Amino acid sequence: MRNQPKYNFFKNTSYAIKGLRDLVATETSFKIELFVAITLLPVIIFIDVSLTNKLLMFITLFSMLIAEAINSAIERVVDLVTLEHHPLAGRAKDIGSSVVFLSIAIFVVTWIFIIWETL
Repeated sequence: MRNQPKYNFFKNTSYAIKGLRDLVATETSFKIELFVAITLLPVIIFIDVSLTNKLLMFITLFSMLIAEAINSAIERVVDLVTLEHHPLAGRAKDIGSSVVFLSIAIFVVTWIFIIWETL
């Protein structure tokens, strides 16, 4: 039996907002990527490309934030389990970092191709 309360939309939304606040308050990488996302959001709105390309730009931009949030969660869980250095703990953190790296690579490549196409 799971120790889980009944689903409540407003409570669950407040947990999500609490998590976002914590990310912004404690994670430098997330702050940097959030700044990039907020800065580039107007580019998506005003660039003269198809709606499909705008959607691709938006998805890749915010996927970077999602990947960083997942990486931060992995790091915190690993630190909760053990503060000692363990090879598996290091590998878990490295894999989380690789997810962020891959999301940034996809973002950069997508944006380069779409912007190159408009020139």
